Amino acid sequence: MSHILKIALVGNPNTGKSTLFNLLTGLNQKIGNFPGITVDKKVGYCKLTPDQQAEVTDLPGTYSLYPKSKDESIVFQVLADKGNANHPDMIVVVADATNLRRNLLLYSQVADLNIPVVLALNMTDMAKKEGININVDKLSAKLGIQVVPISARSNTGLKELKQAIANITPIATQEKGADMKVLAGGAIEEVKTLVGTDNDYYALQLLHQHEHLECYTSQYEEFETIERNHHFESSKLQAAETIARYKHLSTILSDVIEDTGTAKKFVISDRIDAILTNRFWGFFIFLFILLFVFNAIFSWASYPMDLIEESFAWLTSTGHEHLPPGVLTDLLLDGVVAGLGGIVIFIPQIAILFAFISILEDTGYMARVTFMMDKIMRKFGLSGRSVVPMIGSLACAVPSIMSARTIESWKDRIITIMVAPLVSCSARLPVYTLLISLIIPEENVFGFISLQALTLMAMYLISIVAAMVVAFVMKFIIKAKEKSYFIMELPVYRMPRWKNVLFTMYEKSKTFVLEAGKVIIAISIVLWVLASYGPSEKFKAIDSKYAQIELKQDSLQVSTLERDKSAEKLENSYAGILGHTIEPVIRPLGFDWKIGIALITSFAAREAFVGTMATIYSVDGVADNEGTIRDKMRVAVDAKTGLPLFTFATGFSLMLFYAFAMQCMSTVAVVYRETKTWKWPVIQTVYMTVMAYVASLIAYQILK
Repeated sequence: MSHILKIALVGNPNTGKSTLFNLLTGLNQKIGNFPGITVDKKVGYCKLTPDQQAEVTDLPGTYSLYPKSKDESIVFQVLADKGNANHPDMIVVVADATNLRRNLLLYSQVADLNIPVVLALNMTDMAKKEGININVDKLSAKLGIQVVPISARSNTGLKELKQAIANITPIATQEKGADMKVLAGGAIEEVKTLVGTDNDYYALQLLHQHEHLECYTSQYEEFETIERNHHFESSKLQAAETIARYKHLSTILSDVIEDTGTAKKFVISDRIDAILTNRFWGFFIFLFILLFVFNAIFSWASYPMDLIEESFAWLTSTGHEHLPPGVLTDLLLDGVVAGLGGIVIFIPQIAILFAFISILEDTGYMARVTFMMDKIMRKFGLSGRSVVPMIGSLACAVPSIMSARTIESWKDRIITIMVAPLVSCSARLPVYTLLISLIIPEENVFGFISLQALTLMAMYLISIVAAMVVAFVMKFIIKAKEKSYFIMELPVYRMPRWKNVLFTMYEKSKTFVLEAGKVIIAISIVLWVLASYGPSEKFKAIDSKYAQIELKQDSLQVSTLERDKSAEKLENSYAGILGHTIEPVIRPLGFDWKIGIALITSFAAREAFVGTMATIYSVDGVADNEGTIRDKMRVAVDAKTGLPLFTFATGFSLMLFYAFAMQCMSTVAVVYRETKTWKWPVIQTVYMTVMAYVASLIAYQILK
């Protein structure tokens, strides 16, 4: 086997670079962090030929080598430092064939670093549909490199790309961009002497970015001296270089691209945008789409959810009938099965939610939502770049907080990280839907809009408004001098890739079950033990009490006594003692000690609420005859008042608590990882918990 070739994938955002990476590497990939920085690094392996193995690194998307964020700064760090473990032997620049001129700006910069390059023209099928014809052979001849037309979406051109990589063109024949010495000749010559290079553009980039490169830390002062002596103005020179490159690219592309569909493409796109992004109607359309999604979550998922719920109820009852009675049977059925059933039941809703998110992203509509929200976000102290993490939080706050790295302003980034967990995520969905099914009747408004769907939508809107208000307050508390800007290219409307939608549904559902399932099973086992055992003297007293009563009762009353005995044991168990300890604090919110136990376990993961209630009510004998967790909670009564426990006031109060409280250890961990200090996660946890308590208190006291 020959030397493993190191390949870096470089390209603008949304050019299909990650899709190509997945095609090249398949399952043979791993995700970590670049050394010394919390930016995701995706590395995979593929076979180019029977004798040639390649290591492929997917670098973060960037529009140029001049970084605007921490993610983008990685690209030049990897390409510039030959000592970097990820420094490539060659580069594949992935370009969007539907917008080649803009994409080739980055290519021209990369090519001037004198690293061998292959240009992969992605989305060539889309370009043809839009009337864009590219003379690939002529472009290849002009650039002096191999240019390979591909379509990562339809998996075409991959074989040719691998062959081109294996037969990489020597760097000497590559087309050079504008003359860099015109921009800063004297400074470039001094840097070339200082670092021992003969590459003009590499020297120019070092002048711009030396402070970001660890390999040149010891020569920082020398670079600064050269900049001062030659009056080196970085921002002005970057602008001059960009203009010069675009002029040069215009001459190259003049007889390479024939575009017969531009007018048609933009006419159709503009007509759709005139409606969907209208200043007035655009927001109503977005709200209608949200309502449609939430309506689908309830109506489409109801049948499979009922089926799953009844299956777990049957499994539990059948297990108790046929398995030998004892501790292990109770642990398996009332602990593990009950807890797991409380999570598996929500797979249909999770799948539907992620299917719609995938469709909205694939069609290009989600980018329009970002565009519409930009002005509103700025009024509340958030950058336009904050929109993507905020919308992403509808799925999960963890990756959304990580995506805030693209925000160049420190203040905007911190505010985004601090408020992103307030946006209702998929982990809250099981809590909301369970409680809504208990307190909101299955009725329709106007004959077709589900009242339960409207309530679910209201919970999501409440969380978004809360995030905006908190961001507005933090705008005045957190001080910073930087000013941010937001530039975004709206993609053309496209039909969603249904295969991708189905794959997203499967992957997200699997992740939800596996990630949440591990937590739920662990909590369920611990909780069952705590709920089944307690101080021995108390349990002995209860056994003695009911033994004496049973002698005086007839056989018809024995089953009732068994339920009473189970309920009393649960109340005096270790879990019951814990719940009763915190009950005085949560009683003003309308919560009893059983809900208190669920609140505690939910700090590991919000969705643990459902599994906890399932385990608690399985151990409790009060609702022994009722099959499902919803039925058990529906008939639950408040021990102090004797009235139904889950009233509208209690249910709404509980939903508000879950909407605002920081009940996710993963989020706390990722905030610490992103900010490198415990200050921000502690502040976040405290303010969100206080906010949740106050909101629940006010809601319950008004509604009870």
